[in-house]
Amino acid sequence: MSLFIEVAHFNQRKHGENASGDAFYSRKILSEDRLIAVLSDGLGSGIKANILANMTATMALRFVEANRDILSTSRIIMDALPVCQVRKISYATFTIVDTALHGRTRIVEQGNPGFLLVRDGRILKTKARVMSTPGWQDRELRLSEFVSEPEDRLVIFTDGVSQAGLGSPQWRLGWREQGCSEYILRQIKADPLISARKLCRLVVHEALAKEPEQKALDDISCAVFYFRRPRRTLVLTGPAYDSGRDHEAAAYLDAFSGHKVICGGTTANIVARELGREVVTELPRHGCDLPPVSSIDGLDLVTEGILTLTRAAQYLENTLGTGDDPASRLATLLIDSDQIEFLVGTRINDAHQDPKLPVDLEIRRNIVKRIAKILEQRYLKETAIQYI
Repeated sequence: MSLFIEVAHFNQRKHGENASGDAFYSRKILSEDRLIAVLSDGLGSGIKANILANMTATMALRFVEANRDILSTSRIIMDALPVCQVRKISYATFTIVDTALHGRTRIVEQGNPGFLLVRDGRILKTKARVMSTPGWQDRELRLSEFVSEPEDRLVIFTDGVSQAGLGSPQWRLGWREQGCSEYILRQIKADPLISARKLCRLVVHEALAKEPEQKALDDISCAVFYFRRPRRTLVLTGPAYDSGRDHEAAAYLDAFSGHKVICGGTTANIVARELGREVVTELPRHGCDLPPVSSIDGLDLVTEGILTLTRAAQYLENTLGTGDDPASRLATLLIDSDQIEFLVGTRINDAHQDPKLPVDLEIRRNIVKRIAKILEQRYLKETAIQYI
């Protein structure tokens, strides 16, 4: 059985630094039903550590994608890193995750805290093979392998998490991996369907809360991999080119198994008419410059069309906020989904050809393509677009 893997990463820079000394990269290889990711922690902090971490993560990702031997890969990485003039060593720790969507997951660790595999409400221990790289005998590599199951969560982090609060009166030895494990288990118990995006943020924020004055003394990074059966969402936007297909589109939306969304006032009225339901529009929210959401029985979200889609695309491209405006709600729903299908009507709305409107107000089909591309490349979602 093929699983969907939700991948999310969150980072807090060291206090006073403009660049993070941690780096995280992930890539989905569709032709191989495979996902690979690397979390690296560069020596020191700031720009120097940022360069080390990014070099390490980038090289590791490319070598693993090419199925290069892990020992030779590690040697090449460590030989290529610049040497610290103070400590006279080239150094960056890393954790590599290489997982196939049908189940097999391989993890390679060098220097980072050990990964946590959460299954059935507990931390599952896995056997690891310890190896060393020629020329770098003092640096151990740990190779672990397991077969993933639905609802597994794999959590990896840098020592900025496990050592949070180190030396403080309350956390003299730091938060430690045991403290992290207990916290993660509590969060999953409280919310069994908690997303990878939310969980990695909670871990980083909790680690930061343990630092003196809540100022990070090191870069703090956490990545979460959530193995699950796919969550599906259908977004219907725009009326069909041929009005004779209105009922077909409405029936397809109604029968869809998953979250159902409409973006577009005209589209909402057509669906309500064809399904014999009522459109109820909420009152405008104070300070919100977007048209308010509506509701139709059986649907999860009903918004205005082009303006809301454009704003949602902007949120997805940048840092997703925690607002409750229609575009934030749409963007959050898309990120929390795994497979997103867009059903796009191709009837042109003359109002959107007005040259006085902002340049970014693109026609519907281009905005949908833009959103789908962001979801695939940045959030590793599966998308499909169908035009009617």
